[in-house]
Amino acid sequence: MAAVNTTTDAGAETKDRKRKESILDLSKFLDKVIRVKFAGGRECSGILKGFDPLLNLVLDNTTEYLRGPDDAFKLTDDTRLLGLVVCRGTSVVLICPVEGTEAIPNPFIPQDS
Repeated sequence: MAAVNTTTDAGAETKDRKRKESILDLSKFLDKVIRVKFAGGRECSGILKGFDPLLNLVLDNTTEYLRGPDDAFKLTDDTRLLGLVVCRGTSVVLICPVEGTEAIPNPFIPQDS
């Protein structure tokens, strides 16, 4: 009786698959100032110097916006300069460019007329 090989060539199968691409194209923000929000409420801004597919970021001239002592999610006007920082991608919640953004009033809070 002859032995039958039922295994498939896994190497050829992985070559046929397309490589997963990141949804975000951060290359257009390289060497520009971005603001990053992290899980837990921390926020910082800095010049994007590098990134990888896992959303790990390298920021230069980074400034952290400090939170209030009473409310951990309320930012104060206090900041501290951090310099060159590597941000772990698993904790990044939001990335936005600083240039071209502006603060607007909350539409869900009734405004005094």
